[in-house]
Amino acid sequence: MIVAGLDGSDSSMRAAAYAAGLARRQHAVLALVYVQPVLTAGAALGVPVGDTTGEVADSLVSEIREATERFKDAWDVRWEFHTFRGDPYNGLVTAADELTADAVVVGASESAGHRFIGSVAVRLVKAGRWPVTVVP
Repeated sequence: MIVAGLDGSDSSMRAAAYAAGLARRQHAVLALVYVQPVLTAGAALGVPVGDTTGEVADSLVSEIREATERFKDAWDVRWEFHTFRGDPYNGLVTAADELTADAVVVGASESAGHRFIGSVAVRLVKAGRWPVTVVP
């Protein structure tokens, strides 16, 4: 099982494409994982987070299905879509553990603040529990 973290960013979509190729070559199942945030600043202001993150998950599934149809000859891979709740790091750790991941693929962070607090990718690599590929 190859686990790929998705959040809708360009780097996460490239990571999903890379993970699909890896899964195809290894005849593995591709698990695309979206981690729904539990609480954001918007939630503190009364914005319904569950609805918003649910829409993001639905949108990601639609994009993946469209890409699968468009590139079905090149993207010949069995895949599943999973959502987990929590912060991105803990959500991906939970996903990788529960899905018994053989490898984890994530996109490189596009946030400048991660130079100071560490990106999800760096934290996953440091955990050392699975091979982790970080796609730029």
